[in-house]
Amino acid sequence: MDRWQSRVAVVTGASSGIGSAIVVDLVNAGLIVVGLARRVERVKELQKLVPAGRRDKLIPIQCDVGNEASVKAAFDAIEQQLGGIDILINNAGTLQDGRLVDMPISQVQQTVQTNIMGIVMCTQRAFASMKKRNFDGHVVLINSILGHKLFAPTAGKAPEFNVYPPTKHAVTALTEMYRQEFLGLGTRIKITSVSPGVVDTEIVPDDVRTSASDTMLKAEDISQAVLFTLSTPPHMQVHEITIKPVGELL
Repeated sequence: MDRWQSRVAVVTGASSGIGSAIVVDLVNAGLIVVGLARRVERVKELQKLVPAGRRDKLIPIQCDVGNEASVKAAFDAIEQQLGGIDILINNAGTLQDGRLVDMPISQVQQTVQTNIMGIVMCTQRAFASMKKRNFDGHVVLINSILGHKLFAPTAGKAPEFNVYPPTKHAVTALTEMYRQEFLGLGTRIKITSVSPGVVDTEIVPDDVRTSASDTMLKAEDISQAVLFTLSTPPHMQVHEITIKPVGELL
């Protein structure tokens, strides 16, 4: 991680779960970390989890990644205060209760806006910052095993993952699309997709939590995978990491 010392990493969805774990680990690894979240007060609380001498290296900024004006304001502030973005961790995501056949369209749109357009809008700003400074940065997309295959249905029951798996399939495609664009535009910016199985976070539905209670990953497991991808040498890109807990049947 030596090349990243005092570099700027932006983490979306930093208020809980995987995002919070990544924020803490990156600060402890010597980076300046901007934690973006709607619940910015939660990001401020994370400062208590890092050494006192590094608490000023965690910068909380309120941001709704699904809102273009909010993204613009947040990234404008980052560039003005810190000069640019060197690493972007696209972690923010949402899962709404309901079924595609009858749930409110507004909830479907919210999931698509956050899980897909949030990545697109934040990555545009991060890429522009890296390209302008001719810096070989790194973009990480927190994906899911649902971005590669769907769970088998339970007999006699309709699943309630609705548009979440399709948005994660989009993240898988975005990973390759970004790789091709970064290359074609003459950069050596890296792109990585990290696809966990069930992780013990707030987003997990109660029925999934019950069935997978003995085989869930921890948010810190995913954070360590992110740090591994960042620590690879400049010539090496980890395109996809799939992480499953031992004993998982899915």
